[in-house]
Amino acid sequence: MKQKYTVLAGSAFAALILVAFWQTRSPESETTIEAVAGGPIVAVQSPLMEGNAAIGKGIFDNACASCHGENAAGTNGLAPPLVHKIYEPSHHADEAFQRAASLGVKSHHWPFGDMPPVQGLTRGDVTMVVAYIRTLQRANGIH
Repeated sequence: MKQKYTVLAGSAFAALILVAFWQTRSPESETTIEAVAGGPIVAVQSPLMEGNAAIGKGIFDNACASCHGENAAGTNGLAPPLVHKIYEPSHHADEAFQRAASLGVKSHHWPFGDMPPVQGLTRGDVTMVVAYIRTLQRANGIH
């Protein structure tokens, strides 16, 4: 009988440790950086960009980085990181980026408010930006 209680107590203790671990761990805990107003939201490793991704980086830097931050790392208090599992292709296909740029987006994943349409970008421009974002995502284990 005493052995049964010992096993039960040990199992309960192990379960408590596991629960405590999962409650303190966020899905982004490995890439989230210290929150500083106006600073990046996640740490992003940027590989060498070539081809369409390099073209997309130039377009992103001119049209998107003022909100989404350098290397699409997001901007605290302004816009989310695009190098994030929420934006992986299985959750946000390339067309979602096209629609966001042309039509804007109602806030649904993040507390930043609605995204307005981005003026002056063609579908081809956004295709290049998506190539850049997908390259960053792959380099950071998302994709």
